[in-house]
Amino acid sequence: MNDTVPDRGRADCDAVVVGAGFAGLYMLYRLRQLGLTARGFEAGSGVGGTWYWNRYPGARCDVESLQYSYSFSDELQQDWEWTERYPAQAEILRYIEHAAERFDLKRDIRFETRVTAATFDEAAKLWHVETDKGDRVSARFCIMATGALSAAKRPEMPGLEEFGGRWYHTGSWPHEPVDFTGQRVAVIGTGSSGIQTIPVVAKQAAHLTVFQRTPNFSIPAWNEPLAPEKQAAWKANYAEHRARARDTRSGILYEYSQRGTFDVEEPERQAEYERRWGRGGANYTHAFNDIFVRPEANEAAADYVRTRIRAIVRNPEVAEALVPKDHPIGTKRICVDTDYYDSFNRDNVSLVDVRRTPIERVTREGLRTTERDYPFDSIIFATGYDAVTGALDRIAIRGRGGEALRDKWRDGPKTYLGIMIAGFPNFFIITGPGSPSVLTNVVVAIEQHVGFVADCLAHLQSHGIATIEAEPEAEENWVAHVNEVADRTLFPVANSWYMGANVPGKPRVFLPYVGGFGNYTRICEEVVRDNYRGFRVG
Repeated sequence: MNDTVPDRGRADCDAVVVGAGFAGLYMLYRLRQLGLTARGFEAGSGVGGTWYWNRYPGARCDVESLQYSYSFSDELQQDWEWTERYPAQAEILRYIEHAAERFDLKRDIRFETRVTAATFDEAAKLWHVETDKGDRVSARFCIMATGALSAAKRPEMPGLEEFGGRWYHTGSWPHEPVDFTGQRVAVIGTGSSGIQTIPVVAKQAAHLTVFQRTPNFSIPAWNEPLAPEKQAAWKANYAEHRARARDTRSGILYEYSQRGTFDVEEPERQAEYERRWGRGGANYTHAFNDIFVRPEANEAAADYVRTRIRAIVRNPEVAEALVPKDHPIGTKRICVDTDYYDSFNRDNVSLVDVRRTPIERVTREGLRTTERDYPFDSIIFATGYDAVTGALDRIAIRGRGGEALRDKWRDGPKTYLGIMIAGFPNFFIITGPGSPSVLTNVVVAIEQHVGFVADCLAHLQSHGIATIEAEPEAEENWVAHVNEVADRTLFPVANSWYMGANVPGKPRVFLPYVGGFGNYTRICEEVVRDNYRGFRVG
């Protein structure tokens, strides 16, 4: 950095990066390109972020592999060979490890080290970062690459310490394989991780009991090996594919319909649902362009899926329990599965509706509901995450005047563009609240955010500027815009983790930006062209 910048000599490094998943690794890469020194901290013993921790049976990405990957290096995207349409956890982790090795990024990371505090020193214009290993590092910039789905929501259930068997959480799975052969197993939760876990465990367990509070919509993946000719054809036009994807609402090169649901007659409408179902994946919800904004259009798309569930599950009572009726399709994370509904046709799988018979406690032998006791050898908690803000809430972050981020966000997170926070200079969040994040291909969202941050640091460097932060008014206006855009859709109707509804006491606000990734990117570009409009530099 320019020598005229104050207090540079007191810093241990230019930047601290927290997290070593897709975001943290790419951020370290860009910092090195700028000639800035950086230290990365990662709680795990290796790189991978979400894909380091989520090793549960059936863990798989719901974005196709050829798109769920870095685009910043053409050599990397040309050289790497994917094996399946939807990549499994192990393959994604191998890919991330390969990228870290290829660009020699691990040397800047301290593993098995969790950041516990980050405090801004106004006089020195530095961030002081502390870890659970006793590290105390000072840096000009603090960059949170902690991930939107990284803070596992651990079970808060009376009696858990009494359980005589083994229990697991999908978001923090053991590294060694777990064999459930011959066991009586419970799975609690039917969100995305539960829906992926259940079919795999069902094939091992002597008996599997699924405890469901809220049924979710799931579309078949129809996963398959990735044909070499298809991969070669995609790679031949990678640049074009990437550019088109970045201009879409989700950062994914889906087939987005330009027609409204009722622009076509019923037979054609049903044929389109059928075609989308046969293709598989979350692209089903883009069958028509009004599914997320028009209740009757959403209901028509949801009804088709309900019909398919009833046709797959042979027991009518079980089928009806699996049919979602309390939220519009897609307003909770749309799930993508392999044989999920068909698993309930197995003789060794049963379903318990915990809305009708809630779980009271864990016992030494298993679980107790209001109706009966269930004996289990193992319990799997597929209870999700404290999404988007959870990882930040677990760090004691203090900005100007010692203001705690937890206090500032007591009534819901406030950011400008999901990247910076008023009162927290030189503090950046990658895919933070108020950005498209979890509503997109997150790797595309990460690359856009890291690019924004890197360009910002280059701007500060070239102009000899010490600090940058969001202006309070810009922050308030952005929060209002995020809410206004969300309220034009059906998303706030659902009690989803997008709203923080899965965490008791968490403020009910819509966390991501639903205005579309392409639109969001253009807003960010306009902000930069207007000399970082809404940011205060000093």
